[in-house]
Amino acid sequence: MPRLGFTLLLAVTLLVSPASFAVPFWGEKQSSPVDTPSDQLVPGAWIWGGDDKRYGPMAVVVSLTEQRAYVYRNGILIGVTTVSTGRQGYETPTGVFTVLQKDKDHHSNLYGNAPMPYQQRLTWDGVALHAGGLPGYPESHGCVHMPTEFARLLFDSSNLGMTVVVAKEGQASVSVVHPGPLSPIDARTGADVDMPLLSSGNSWRWVMDPPTEGPISLVLSRSDQLLVAYRNGTEIGRSRVELKRPDHVKGTRAYIVEGSYQPPHGSADPAQATQPTWIAIGVPGYENASGQAVPADVVNQVVVPDGFKAKILPILSPGTVLVATDAHLSAQNSGEHLRVIDSVGPSSWLDDVVTEGAAGAER
Repeated sequence: MPRLGFTLLLAVTLLVSPASFAVPFWGEKQSSPVDTPSDQLVPGAWIWGGDDKRYGPMAVVVSLTEQRAYVYRNGILIGVTTVSTGRQGYETPTGVFTVLQKDKDHHSNLYGNAPMPYQQRLTWDGVALHAGGLPGYPESHGCVHMPTEFARLLFDSSNLGMTVVVAKEGQASVSVVHPGPLSPIDARTGADVDMPLLSSGNSWRWVMDPPTEGPISLVLSRSDQLLVAYRNGTEIGRSRVELKRPDHVKGTRAYIVEGSYQPPHGSADPAQATQPTWIAIGVPGYENASGQAVPADVVNQVVVPDGFKAKILPILSPGTVLVATDAHLSAQNSGEHLRVIDSVGPSSWLDDVVTEGAAGAER
């Protein structure tokens, strides 16, 4: 009987593909806190604030110079990770790409059936995003290696056709080589996006013909005292704001519109419009805040010009995300701190609030 058991075990073992035992796990298993400066992420570390496909177009910027990749949804940063790109002689090409094919359990047909989990193909001759080794410097055969868990999250969030820009210092603008909290590219075309700053005489600006449909995202920089609005991946306006108590709340915080209320008659609010009610999103490092109502004194400390308020209030609806960060919204140098922001609400109630081609050689 023992011999029969051994024979059966051996038979089962031989039936299982060796590849199923050969897939390593690369990088950290969990996100670093959202306030971790991106230049302090060690090889294999990453940050993922959260995501939902309903919140607009997604785009990825890979900085060969920094050896990091940045993920944006609806114009705002939702994730950043360390990467390893092509080594000398196998350099990862720069340019604008789209995801041509997705394969969760891909194996290379060129490099000894090597596992390439969560592959997202960028070129038919073998360049792709996928989980892989992360030594802290360029060491791949041309692909962009990512931590396994980050690659999974990105794979699950992205669609075929997602825009990916690969940039290098000296070949692209500073805002693309050293990305910040706002997307430096158009999510549909990959072209550089550089909205002009507000002139000294203007307190706010609104796009002449903004999109009329799609999700809204807001980004507030405490350092710049600036509020920027996006709709369906396109900036629709920006405004200077006044913070009554700038140091009252620090760090990267994310909020989502839960509902609305009508201010009482005779309110000091000149717009006399329906006001949104906000609750906190539990991003990494602030998980305990998830679902908590944002106190009125936190909301009311942000003073927005009446003209901008009249534009933005009517289009805020349940599911609209606002993120507040200490980071500057202008292009940053690689040595400056960057905070990652979130774009998804608590899963327990969000659903109630917001009602393949040819295969080439892989690297």
